[in-house]
Amino acid sequence: MHAGRDGWSTGGRRAWFIWGAAVFAYLVAVTQRTTFGVAGLAATERFDVSASILAMFTVVQILVYALLQVPVGVLVDRFGPRAMIVSGAFLMACGQLMLATADTVSEGVAGRLLVGAGDATTFVSALRLLPVWFIPRRIPVMTQFTGMVGQLGQIVSVVPFAVVLRFFGWGPAFTSAAALSVVAFAVSLAVIRDSPIRGPRPASPSWRQTGESLQAVWREPGTKLGLWTHFTTQFSGTVFVLIWGYPYLVSAEGVRPAMASALLTLFVVVGMVVGPLMGVWVGRHPLRRSTMVMAVAGLIAAAWASVLFYPGPAPLWLLILLIMALAIGGPTSMIAFDFARTFNRPHHLGTATGVVNVGGFLASLITMYLIGLILDLLVVTGYSTDGLYGLASFRIALAVQFIVLAVGITGLLVMRKRTRGQLARTGVVVPPLRVVVERERRRRQSARQLKNRRRRRSPPPHP
Repeated sequence: MHAGRDGWSTGGRRAWFIWGAAVFAYLVAVTQRTTFGVAGLAATERFDVSASILAMFTVVQILVYALLQVPVGVLVDRFGPRAMIVSGAFLMACGQLMLATADTVSEGVAGRLLVGAGDATTFVSALRLLPVWFIPRRIPVMTQFTGMVGQLGQIVSVVPFAVVLRFFGWGPAFTSAAALSVVAFAVSLAVIRDSPIRGPRPASPSWRQTGESLQAVWREPGTKLGLWTHFTTQFSGTVFVLIWGYPYLVSAEGVRPAMASALLTLFVVVGMVVGPLMGVWVGRHPLRRSTMVMAVAGLIAAAWASVLFYPGPAPLWLLILLIMALAIGGPTSMIAFDFARTFNRPHHLGTATGVVNVGGFLASLITMYLIGLILDLLVVTGYSTDGLYGLASFRIALAVQFIVLAVGITGLLVMRKRTRGQLARTGVVVPPLRVVVERERRRRQSARQLKNRRRRRSPPPHP
């Protein structure tokens, strides 16, 4: 624990309270982001829309989110995380209230636009607090914990929100979601502080300095490596949870609604288990982060291939394996923010995080819209014989993900080569994978031997 100059301590109890308030705001933001995925079938009936129009609700939300990431990152560096988190909670409350009373597509889309804008401010701001309130060696694990706890918002949307929607209807469900954002607004305003140092904030950089900072962040190959990491590993799970997963499971694969909700809950649980392990691994092997990213991207591609090319409806065990693979992609995408942190200056961190965070949501935006467009085209052209949300139609539409994955992996390989070249010029050599594996084996062996020696030295228990 370290004391801030004339202020509070870093890493102390107050730091944990501030992190808790920020991560609660992020949890609420994830809840608001994912509510429409659970309400997709109800929205089709309420607004009487096709698949591509239904996708537009979420596309607009994600488009606004993606477009605002860089401006939000700049504003976080300029005005501080607290102001941005509080503003985001307010916007999301307004958006969900608008959606609760919406009767037309334009009103509903406007509500999701506000939700996307509010959501855009929260995660970047929460990550910006970590290097200020915690010591550097804790940050990789804390980053994973931030993402992990925040993803509990998906459980809020697939369980209590889904129950309220089913038994009380559209208006009460989205009004209750708006009330949750009001709570996040109040908690963030009361608890979050931008810095351990008390007193007035230092002067904000000029807009010219801000522009120069943005250029410096973009010129850094490590930033682009982070962007492609997020692009490749985050989008498939996001598309599945936000909009197409529930209709696919229920209408195409014939999964009961309760089981579909359980599978979406499994997505969150797996991410929570894998997240801390991923953070520890990144802390131990910072030069092999991209190797883990590539391995998980391959896992996601293999899981989708197994499900989409399975003869007939996929068995439940195979769907579970798919959900687990997609869930692992979430913690893996958090490695992108570790790239942003380690390859950029501390006062550029908000901007760098915003740039990196564009990647996954840009890929999600493209993919979810293409899936809806393909589903509609299959019906319009008469190619689909099993309806809008049939198994054959979904298999063709979901296969578009392989193209997006290929683009992401290509970007990863190019930027990894450039980043490693930059490291080599500074004298840092990335060891071969076999050396890392052997080093990890020896570390575990030494840990076991040390444990055994301590066990032999310990006195026997009293009779």
